[in-house]
Amino acid sequence: MSDSISDFITIIRNAYKAGKETCVGKHSKMHFSIASILKDEGYIRDFRVVTADNGIKSLELVLKYVNEVPALTGINRASRPGRRIYFPASDIPRTLGGLGVSIVTTSKGVMKDRDARRTNVGGELVCTVW
Repeated sequence: MSDSISDFITIIRNAYKAGKETCVGKHSKMHFSIASILKDEGYIRDFRVVTADNGIKSLELVLKYVNEVPALTGINRASRPGRRIYFPASDIPRTLGGLGVSIVTTSKGVMKDRDARRTNVGGELVCTVW
């Protein structure tokens, strides 16, 4: 059994630790949603879908640095295939007291913790970012 979300998060974390400008991960709807939230929150500069000659899609993320310091200092997988973590809307945890972002998958799609609380929708806590 493999966890593609953990693999994607690890690719991002390792690229920041190595000081890379870009990183490439597998494409899926979930990975695309995570990348779009990271871009909206200012943790990455941009991302795009790249299609190889054989038709396989991948996501290329352009990492963001502020004065040569990574914009993303930490990203952790919360819910795993062996231990799923679900929260009602009122109990979704705040990351670093609201300074970070929790990514939640809900019945209305993948969203930030603030959006999930505002729309009063709970779900599975995918990862936390700060």
